[in-house]
Amino acid sequence: MPSRFYCPPPLSAPAQLPLPGEVAHHALRVLRLRYGETVILFDGVGGEFVGELVELDGQPGVALSAQLEVQREAPLAITLVQALAVADKMDWIVQKAVELGAVAIQPIEAERSVLKLTGDRAAKRVAHWRQIAVGAAEQCGRSQLSAVGEVERLSRWLAQPFAGERWILAPEGGARLSSMPRPSAPVALLIGPEGGWSEAELAQAQAAGCKPVALGPRILRTETAGMAAMAAMMALWGDF
Repeated sequence: MPSRFYCPPPLSAPAQLPLPGEVAHHALRVLRLRYGETVILFDGVGGEFVGELVELDGQPGVALSAQLEVQREAPLAITLVQALAVADKMDWIVQKAVELGAVAIQPIEAERSVLKLTGDRAAKRVAHWRQIAVGAAEQCGRSQLSAVGEVERLSRWLAQPFAGERWILAPEGGARLSSMPRPSAPVALLIGPEGGWSEAELAQAQAAGCKPVALGPRILRTETAGMAAMAAMMALWGDF
């Protein structure tokens, strides 16, 4: 398979365009690709194009020859609303959520979140997660980028409108995922932090219309729960 790279829109074919600096560095310095080799560019909004690496005015570029007709997006529109996790767990969660087809990842600060992010530190981490989302999309073949939102408190996110259903993972008192009907609208899937949701947060979420959902009798880690739920949803109603 040719190497895939994300380039911001608009893209069209046939056309020649210079490669963004980071893409050129990755293609020529990291992957050691050579001029004349076939590459694929995607624009993050559904467009995917095939072309070859060329030199344009002494700079790395690509000559796009055709648009590809691809459909690799999941039939379920899932937004992963993930409470902040420590160390590199959030990196892993973002990467795997993109691979599983999430349309968006929304980082949430919960009462029991060990990781606290504000100001410049939060902005830098979000920028880092967005780059991880780009890399994951390049690797897994998606032509649309998963949006990664700014860090928000749970109460603030719940107060905002959401065009679809909201499900919150609650090990106790939630309906088994396998018993839920197929969603007829986008789903926001809320995953708690290492210490779990507080009783107040669960009550607040249910008051905002969130449906409690359980994955079974075992307690899953925060980095496992969302991925297990998304994979199960894809097996039940998606493209697995």
